[in-house]
Amino acid sequence: MADLCDKDGAQRLATKIQDYWRKKGFDVVVETCDQGFIPTMRSARTDLRSDMVNGMPRRVAPAAEAC
Repeated sequence: MADLCDKDGAQRLATKIQDYWRKKGFDVVVETCDQGFIPTMRSARTDLRSDMVNGMPRRVAPAAEAC
């Protein structure tokens, strides 16, 4: 199973989320945020941060606004 908490996995997931919403006509921003070593996980962790609210996009993609 792919690790979505490391830097590469988090970046792949961020790209996948952005692509999903872009295909639906929304423009979302998803960024990775390194959290460093987490003792309870016994490893480093990379989180995702987005401009979505409750998992839903806030604004329409620029191409869709022009229509």
